[in-house]
Amino acid sequence: MLTIQFIRNNRATVLKGLRIKNFSQPDLIDKIIDRDNERRSLQVRTNELQAEMNRLNKEIGKLIRAGEEQKASQVKERTSLLKKELETHARDLQHSATDLNDWLVQIPNIPHPSVPAGNTDADNKLIRQGGAIPRLTEDALPHWDLGSKYRLIDFDMGVKITGGGFPVFRGKGARLQRALIAYFLDQNTSAGYEEFLPPLLVNEASGFGTGQLPDKEGQMYHVTGDNLYLIPTAEVPVTNIYRDVILQAKDLPIKNTAYTPCFRREAGSYGKDVRGLNRVHQFDKVEIVQITHPSDSYRALEEMVSHVEKLVTNLELPYRIVQLCGGDLGFTSALTYDFEVFAAAQKKWLEVSSVSNFESYQANRLKLRFRDPADKKSQLAHTLNGSALALPRIMAAILENNQTPEGIRVPEVLCPFMGPGNELIR
Repeated sequence: MLTIQFIRNNRATVLKGLRIKNFSQPDLIDKIIDRDNERRSLQVRTNELQAEMNRLNKEIGKLIRAGEEQKASQVKERTSLLKKELETHARDLQHSATDLNDWLVQIPNIPHPSVPAGNTDADNKLIRQGGAIPRLTEDALPHWDLGSKYRLIDFDMGVKITGGGFPVFRGKGARLQRALIAYFLDQNTSAGYEEFLPPLLVNEASGFGTGQLPDKEGQMYHVTGDNLYLIPTAEVPVTNIYRDVILQAKDLPIKNTAYTPCFRREAGSYGKDVRGLNRVHQFDKVEIVQITHPSDSYRALEEMVSHVEKLVTNLELPYRIVQLCGGDLGFTSALTYDFEVFAAAQKKWLEVSSVSNFESYQANRLKLRFRDPADKKSQLAHTLNGSALALPRIMAAILENNQTPEGIRVPEVLCPFMGPGNELIR
């Protein structure tokens, strides 16, 4: 979240950023500043009272040692009054701290100056695109029909076992999923990312640290008996490895990757636009996370974008990269690039990755700091993450774009992971 000091020192910038993000409660900014002014005044008065208490306690000791019990008793009466006032101030300070925290967590991150204004994905800015869109025959099938035809994906079985949005991959469909995961992890580790295999459930503190709670509570599956949450992305457990940690500047950047299943309730996800693998409640994803020095985070962001672009290019998929506008930007993000691939049978673009810089927003919630030996004070790090990649829509595009009369051609980079004789799915 934003720090109070940042809000105080950059009020105009904050309000401008909130307008770009279409934030509906800009009045919270002045409420935060006003309440912080009250808190500061209370703290000054509390410090004065505490100093007076300390002075009087010393005076009482001197009077008792001098045998002046009556005067000591009179001073004690004054300390009793001061103690009651201090107790009142302590309660007021606690109320102020609670109000400030409740309001601060409602303020989204401020967008980077390059973020365009806009309300929906129609206002996003195209950065670049690549790859050739394949020309399919008139009888080309969408991936849900291909999955059934070649016994790769069974949506009905998922409904039977769990419900809608929980597909079952089988046979070469399961093998292709495994190949994608192995390929992504190998590429990520080769690029210097350390691999983790984190828990799939997290506690409230972890959800708060990366900004899923309280903002996205309704989108997460909650295990009420243990008050744990199924992860919506590996970003949550991996970034929380560094919660309440002070790193050394020499160790930055830190680069991590992880494969996990992900779980999202996605309330209201119905209709033809979310058919098949276009939107599901459980899916596999490989994530990359970086912890960087503030001066390096936007260089790291471009590095991550280039890395994801290489993955998509190697899969021979037509793609485009868009910069999200303010209204489409996530709550915690300062700048996000989305990757979309073209699914030729559906004739539509499908989002497969978001690569984001959160600057110090998550780090402030996580209490994630770093220290340079030359500086006495520690400072907040910057956090970034990206999908490298999310599998469902990648799978959809691979199946649709590579269908031939003989079967489905497997992209060349995946063939070593599929095993001999599986270059063509039929």
